[in-house]
Amino acid sequence: MSARKTKIIGSYLSPYVRKVLVCLDIKGIAYEIDPIVPFYGNDEFARISPVRRIPVLVDDAVTLADSSVICEYLDERYPEPPLFPQGAQRRARARWLEEFADTRMGEVFIWHLFNQLVIRRFVWGETPDVQVLKRAREEEIPQVLAYLEGELAPDGFLFGAISVADIALAAFFRNAAFAGYPIDAQRWPKTAAFVTRALDHPSFVKLRPFEELLLRTPIANHRAALKDAGAPVSAETFGTVIPRRGLLTI
Repeated sequence: MSARKTKIIGSYLSPYVRKVLVCLDIKGIAYEIDPIVPFYGNDEFARISPVRRIPVLVDDAVTLADSSVICEYLDERYPEPPLFPQGAQRRARARWLEEFADTRMGEVFIWHLFNQLVIRRFVWGETPDVQVLKRAREEEIPQVLAYLEGELAPDGFLFGAISVADIALAAFFRNAAFAGYPIDAQRWPKTAAFVTRALDHPSFVKLRPFEELLLRTPIANHRAALKDAGAPVSAETFGTVIPRRGLLTI
């Protein structure tokens, strides 16, 4: 293991942070977390994450600011248990599904749903764009679910043991639930069963108390509340008290 404990910068409520934390737990890598909402990152955060996105990983070897790069790095540095399946085709498919999650599902579940109902309200004091929400609920999310229904098996995970693809896909459904969007199990039974199966994995379950705590805690009190709840909160923070918008928009 690394000489210096791995640090993750980013909130438990982020699906990208969630993906990395689950991967760390599966590999048994100890970490500490600076649980900032990215809009509250200071100038040093902007230096190490130039597009002001989370998570950021800092250890004795590297500083990385992309969840997919972080997971691949973790799998190469700590090979057991593996996060990727064996074989070129299966590994490529795992990478594609992770990419689909991070891009298309991120656009729809985070920016068009969770952002509208949670981030705009609690960070910026804004009301949702009802047209964006309507399109997400009625068109975009059903398109995503229809695609996944054709990709997922009726039981088990995509490649046997849980992989980075399973983790990446499932992570976004926590935010969908936070925003009040349930999967219609009659319409998408394989997807609904997969999400339940994945989110019941012990490495996801461990995060639930901290996620649920943050949902009912003002952002300014996140660090203190998490410390009191026993989360591995870092001694220092890249956070600040005044939010500023990120560089990238959807």
